[in-house]
Formats: sequence, C-alpha cells, structure tokens
Amino acid sequence: MAMLKVIEVLAQSTKSWEDAAQVAVANASKSVRNIKSIYIKNMEASVSNGKIENYRMNAKISFVLDD
Repeated sequence: MAMLKVIEVLAQSTKSWEDAAQVAVANASKSVRNIKSIYIKNMEASVSNGKIENYRMNAKISFVLDD
C-alpha cells in the first residue's frame, strides 16, 4: 500500500491564481518526487491603485513516499 505525505506551501504570481498553483507545484517538485495532487486551501490578492498586483495562495501538496 502506498503512503502519502502532505506539505503546506505558499505561492504567488502576478498573472493568476492558476499560475500561482503552477508555481507551487513547480517549486515543490524541485525537492519532492511523486507529487499526486494540490489542494487549494486559501486564496487572496494584493491590490494597488485598483488593480491586482499579486495572486497568493496557501495550498497542500500530496506526494507518494518511497518504499
């Protein structure tokens, strides 16, 4: 039976929340193998002069542990 582990990460993007999720997975994959899913826990954005500057998210990434 496979064992999964979950880590919590923060990510941001100037483009979109979808891009922030891609950033989270890309950065996590630099040190974690076998990523299986991402759960978006919270989303927020910073605003300046009536425009969104940064899309931010708090996410949980799950991956399979090596045997």
